[in-house]
Amino acid sequence: MNLSSQLHETAKRVPHKPAYYFEDQPSTYAELDGAITKFASGLEKLGVKKGDHVGLLLGNSPFFVIGMYGALRLGATVIPINPIYTPDEIGYILNNGDVTTVIALDLLVPLAEKMHHTLPKVEHYIVCETPQGKGTSNSQLSIYSKLKSFSEVVALGQLSFRAPEVDEDDVALILYTSGTTGKPKGAMLTHKNLYSNARDVGIYLHMNEDDRVITTLPMFHVFCLTVCLNAPLLSGATLLIDPKFSPKEIFRLAKKYEATVFAGVPTMYNFLYQYPEGDPKDLQSLRLCISGGAAMPVALLKSFEEKFKVVISEGYGLSEAAPVTCFNPLDRPRKAGSIGQSIVHVENKVVNELGEEVPVGHSGELIVRGPNVMKGYYKMPEETAATIRDGWLYTGDMAMMDEDGYFYIVDRKKDLIIVGGYNVYPREVEEVLYNHREIVEAAVIGVPDPNQGEAVKAYVVSNNPALTEEAVISYAKEHLAKYKTPTLIEFLQELPKNTTGKILRRALKEQVLKS
Repeated sequence: MNLSSQLHETAKRVPHKPAYYFEDQPSTYAELDGAITKFASGLEKLGVKKGDHVGLLLGNSPFFVIGMYGALRLGATVIPINPIYTPDEIGYILNNGDVTTVIALDLLVPLAEKMHHTLPKVEHYIVCETPQGKGTSNSQLSIYSKLKSFSEVVALGQLSFRAPEVDEDDVALILYTSGTTGKPKGAMLTHKNLYSNARDVGIYLHMNEDDRVITTLPMFHVFCLTVCLNAPLLSGATLLIDPKFSPKEIFRLAKKYEATVFAGVPTMYNFLYQYPEGDPKDLQSLRLCISGGAAMPVALLKSFEEKFKVVISEGYGLSEAAPVTCFNPLDRPRKAGSIGQSIVHVENKVVNELGEEVPVGHSGELIVRGPNVMKGYYKMPEETAATIRDGWLYTGDMAMMDEDGYFYIVDRKKDLIIVGGYNVYPREVEEVLYNHREIVEAAVIGVPDPNQGEAVKAYVVSNNPALTEEAVISYAKEHLAKYKTPTLIEFLQELPKNTTGKILRRALKEQVLKS
């Protein structure tokens, strides 16, 4: 069983039930399943084959759901990409991921036109029409012969399409994560990885056909993919698709559709809590709030729960585990500040540097084993071998377990910065800064931020005394996604180093703590 075939079974069981609402327009499970089948058939008629790599450059919309599930039904491998990435970031993933077909909003057509000379492997651009875009009508474009509209591909397809056999160990998704080496790594998730985690999360959170799940986390992010998209659809629930998070819209959706589940990162909860017009009555239908992506401050958790009379369950996951490994249980006491207990079929344990389990209450590295653990990193055998050892995924996060089997993250991966739930690795930002001709040295750390949890701060040594903070930030914006771009720049005469010349980020962090 896989996600696409299970959705087909759900559509046969509850054909007339709404699968989702988007811009207040419903679509039933039968309609969604039919569109997925026709899109898969249309892809096949374009020449897309089982095993081909399909890139998704889309935000939250039916296009994403149909595009992903349609490609999976064909047996293709899907690579979701953040559409706000810069051309450099998008180009790297498309080339490294051997993408041959790109599905994107028509707003991105000018970007594709500029980039296509550097993307020799891309054979098809499937454009999703928006009111703001220009569709595929411009015959002057040099990539016009490779363009097809999303609706054209659906129209090409047939409901009689017979999906090819897909093995559970075939790669279904490649999720690119920021790498400590400065280049993203593609975590290969199989059909078994995705299906098992969606199924187990759904069971653990008691998802059912009566649930209405607010889907505002970005669909290209693994948190949303499993918790707000795959698990609800496996359970026959209804998605309330929100294209872009705003407190006003969340309160509206929750009230209008009597939403039962909301999932978000701590930053979202903070914005909801601070929203002056937020009426607790609008959220009274929620049976469950889920938080992940970053640790939620206990003070915020308690304040939110007191104001809105709901319980927030924190969990833990990572892209390499599809992603969920822990959640606070619904049928046993929730522990504030904990990431909860191991979900069904998944093992978590805390080990020392030798891989030996440490006693209860002691800290060590959190490692994970289960059917959700990735196949490996795409085209990176050495990184795979270093991360998966004896069947265990080494997360790099420091944790401890208490006597009740609840886990606590005591320290994040070394040097990792989490901005609004998104991971930022300093090395990736530093690589960009080092390419600036007037920057001699750079070091990047995370500093506390009241809205995003953390902000990116760069320490810079320049050979030009006239170089300004604004100029450095402007340069970084050209090469990095917004959440990765430094918002603070401090110029130094030299960076702190150890005796071997290694830059000491730790010293910079200590300086921030003292200030």
